Amino acid sequence: MIRKFKKFTTLPAEEKKLFLEAYVTLGKMRAAILTVSFKRLTRALEHKPHQKETIPLSEAQMQTAIKVGRAISRAAAYTPWESACLAQSLTAQKMLQKRGIPGVFYLGATKDEENEEKMKAYAWSQCGDAIITGGGGHEAFTVLSVFEWGER
Repeated sequence: MIRKFKKFTTLPAEEKKLFLEAYVTLGKMRAAILTVSFKRLTRALEHKPHQKETIPLSEAQMQTAIKVGRAISRAAAYTPWESACLAQSLTAQKMLQKRGIPGVFYLGATKDEENEEKMKAYAWSQCGDAIITGGGGHEAFTVLSVFEWGER
């Protein structure tokens, strides 16, 4: 634990701030997932029935989006609550929208290999051409819904 704290103290101030914002927002999103309907969680987003073209970003926006994604991944590893893909995608949406960076959040599903009668769901977010959260293994999922935020 002390080693983790020392590692945190060596981070640049901007990364510490992003980590703390991601940690708090992950907690809020986890609580919202447990207490609020999905429709209400996504009402501020524009629902698209199919995959959309990516929204081009400036170099500065892309760098910020990648830093936000990295902070969310780091923070999710240290939360005492479950910070799975949906909480991470919603956190990315909130943090990036706050910074005026447009993006999309995908919901996908695939058959469970262990039990053919069950489905597995997955969520990931993308800004420009970069996967911000949920990049590992998203290719195995069929996109069911796309939610977009920001200006085109």
